[in-house]
This record gives sequence, structure tokens and C-alpha cells, in this order.
Amino acid sequence: MSTPDANANIARHLALMAAAQPDRPALKLPRGRTRTGRIDYLTLTFAELDAEAAAWGRKLAAAGVRPGDRTLVMVRQGLPLIAAVFALFRLGAVPVVIDPGMGRKNFLACVARSRPRVLLGLPLAQVMSRLFRSPFATVSIRVWASGSPTARLAAAADPAPPADHVPSAATDLAAILFTSGSTGAPKGVCYEHGMFDAQVRLIREAYGITPGEVDLPLLPIFALFNPALGLTTIVPEVDPRRPAAADPAKIVQAILQENVTTSFGSPTLWLKVSEHCRAHGLALPGLRRVLSAGAPVPAALWAHARTLLPNGCLHSPYGATEALPVASVAGSEIDPASVRGACVGRPLPGITVRIIPLTDAPLARLAETRALPPGEIGEIIVQGPVVTKEYDHLPAATAAAKIADADGGIWHRLGDCGYLDDSGRLWFVGRKAERVETAGGPLFTEPCEQVFRQHPRVARCALVGLGPRGRQDPALVVEAPPPGAGDARAFAAELRALARAHPHTAGISRFYFHSRFPVDVRHNAKIHRLTLAAWAASAPATDTAGAP
Repeated sequence: MSTPDANANIARHLALMAAAQPDRPALKLPRGRTRTGRIDYLTLTFAELDAEAAAWGRKLAAAGVRPGDRTLVMVRQGLPLIAAVFALFRLGAVPVVIDPGMGRKNFLACVARSRPRVLLGLPLAQVMSRLFRSPFATVSIRVWASGSPTARLAAAADPAPPADHVPSAATDLAAILFTSGSTGAPKGVCYEHGMFDAQVRLIREAYGITPGEVDLPLLPIFALFNPALGLTTIVPEVDPRRPAAADPAKIVQAILQENVTTSFGSPTLWLKVSEHCRAHGLALPGLRRVLSAGAPVPAALWAHARTLLPNGCLHSPYGATEALPVASVAGSEIDPASVRGACVGRPLPGITVRIIPLTDAPLARLAETRALPPGEIGEIIVQGPVVTKEYDHLPAATAAAKIADADGGIWHRLGDCGYLDDSGRLWFVGRKAERVETAGGPLFTEPCEQVFRQHPRVARCALVGLGPRGRQDPALVVEAPPPGAGDARAFAAELRALARAHPHTAGISRFYFHSRFPVDVRHNAKIHRLTLAAWAASAPATDTAGAP
């Protein structure tokens, strides 16, 4: 066990903020509307949130939760999630957080692989653990969680002093967080306390975030950073299981009513907010920054952000669950008409990015590969204090994604393709697994799809490959209601004209129309292109190869 002087336990940040700004609102939870139509919030100060986390800690300790215990957290977003996770950090236990809505099969597989000793969950979660006994076989302690935020009243009345948090070394396991599974099964990522510390520092410094600001996190897990940053968290009226169904009017009302200064959300959600504001002639003057990530930000959102945020800026941080943040780009640096890929900005301080030749084989050591020069597309790898070292109980996946260097450092293979330009900016061109390997060489999703997104009827599209790798035929799937035969031919002819205007898309002549793209649950923005490729293999196409 590390000494208190070397303590890196992320829970200490909440106690520090509770001491520095005890009466400032830490958390606001929506509980309905007032007679005038305003959102009615239950508000907790930083002192009250710290007390709530301490009360949770006592409850967990009394149930037998010990340092190092893996604890599956199945509670509601907002107060239960934040208080429970910080209570577990305080005890030195390891929260296991799995996205809701990833599907029962994937969810149960993630539970089984993470091998939790403790289940902290709502009554429905407890029932689920009894119905599906095998994945929960390692659970020996069950702690029932109330979904009611009024539990804080009992906590405030509890005379027992809060337990001090367990000191943790920077390399101690802090949490297991799961990937979205957009190009494969979700994987548990092992986070250490020092990695969380580095994330907090990079986010604060990269975006100039200061204590006292107000955040509306449209992805629940990002609310966990706020106590450490000293931000007031406004819990959004968004179902985390169905983020695409969020009502943009409710999001806009919360931003304007609560003087929100910062918000994180997927490009899909923020495009909905942007379109709502444009339709109603609204702007969001109090927002200083919007962070949008999870997929490339569409050109329409970049363009409208200048009007939407008259006193702020749209940023797109780049990274992955395994390494976040890596780089960041602001709207002022974006050329919406670019078809060279998505510029994701310059690497953040302390982060090193390298482009290496494409290969699907494992690379045990950095010496087995080489750095490509600026402008040449390859695989993106990164090294730095936010780079995780391994997947949970997946040695083969760890070997495929991690590279050791001569100094003992670990590089992560992001699974993305891209290049560095002459000024050191990083460009993303697509997922490695989704590249199309034609007889003439590889095609990458983002530069190709950018060409077709210029068409006014194309909001989302997907480059897919048909046939054996190395001899694949490129095709494009457009998200649109299947048009009639005549309209399909006319629509495809217009897309073909766009394709011929650029050398990298000139070979694309086969088009498909799909009414609703399969996307990830977390961001509702990452297109499952491999699923679409399998669908297209047997679906009718509109082929323009013989057209003039």
C-alpha cells in the first residue's frame, strides 16, 4: 500500500472541492416542472455530495466491501452514479461501469469477464443477477441501491464521521470501463488512479476550465470528472439507453435556464440541438465551449457552431476509451469543405502520436515498426500518461493493441488510420478494420464519405467493401428511405457525379439505400460499417458503372 504522501486516489478531489467551495452547487437533478414551466431541480452542494459519498462508503464498508473489490455498478445516472463511484474510490474498491443499452448478450458477457465480487444495483439489477446466475457467479455481496436522491437526507442526519479515503498509488487499479464495441465486442479497459489524475489535468488545461463553471454532460460517465474539476453538474433529461431519442428542446432549456458554460456530447446529439436552435432562431450565448466526440463532427455542425455559440467555441477532442484525450481541434481550424479526412488537431501536452505502416498483426515492440513521414496514411499509435496498459482478462486483445518501447513505456494502437500534416496536426481517415482493400490499394471511410456528404440529401453514409480483402469492390450505403426505382437511379447518378470529381472516389459506382443505420449506443454516432457491409452483400444495389 502506498503512503498518504504518494496518494493518487481520485476520490480526494471531491473532498478538496468540498472544503474549497462547500456551499456551491455540485449537482442538480431534474424532478419535473414548476407552474411557470421552469425545470425544477433538486440541488446538492459540494459539501452535501461529499457527505452523500461518505454515507455510501459507510454502507458499502458495512456490507463487507474491501480495497480491491471489483464492484459492478448498476444505478441511475446523476447522484447515485457519482456518489456510488466516489464512495468506491474512497474505499479503494474498483467500480465496474458497463454502458446500459448495449444489448443483453453483450452486457452479460461483460459482467462474466469482469468477475465482480460486489453488485451495487437497483432492485431490477438484483433481480437480473438472480435470473442470469452464471455471469454473476462471482458476486458474493449484494448492496441494494435506492434510485431516490432523497437518500441524501438520511446521509446528512447520519452522525458517523466520514471514513477517510484509502490512499492509492498512481499505478493502482481504479476502475474498469468498457469500450463501445463499435467494431467488435465491448472490452473492459483497466484504468489506474494516475490515469484519471492525468485526464483531469489535461481536460482542465486544454480547455481552460475553472471551478465554479456549470456543465451539462450528455454522456453520463463524463459527469464523473466534474467533482474533480469543481464544476456544477446539471443532470440532463436524457435516457442513456436511448440517447438518440433525446428531446433537444429540453437540452436547450436546461442550458439557458442554468447558465451552462460547458457541455460534452456526441456529434449526433449536438447536431439535433443545432438544428432545433436554427429552426427556432435560438443561440446559446452563455456556452463557452462544447466538446463533441465519438465520431467525426459533420461539416454542418462545424458551420452552424459559429452562430450557435456566439461567445464560445466548438471543440472536438480525439481519443478512445483506452486513451483519452489524445488531441483536440477547435472550429476555427476546420475547413468544412475538406475531403482529406477529419482534422482532429494537435496532440495535447505529454501525448506523443506516431503513424506506423498498416498491419493487422500484433506488434510486441516498437522496434518492430517505423514512423511514417508527414502526409502518409498509416495506423495511429499513442503514448502518454492517459494511455491505458491492458484490457481486463483479455490477454490476446491486449497483445494486439499494445506495443512496448525500449524505455518500458506502453503505446496504444487506436485502431484508427490517419496521418500527420506538415504542421503537426493529426488527421483521422477511418477505422482500420473498416478500410476497403481494393486491387488498387486501400480506401478509407472518412475522405470518401466526405465527398458524398456534400449532397443535400445525404446526412449519413458509409463506405463498405464487397468481396475478398485485397480485391474488394467499394460501394456506398446512404442512410435514406429506400427510394423508388426511378428516384434511386437519379439519386445514384448524382452521387456518381460527385464520385467522379475526386480521384479517391472515382471507382465507386455502386450505391445502396438503408433506412436506419446501425450505430453505437454510447454516442449514437459510430456507424457499424461492417454490419452494413454484410447487409449490402445480399441487398439490391443501384449500379451506375455503365452510366455516362
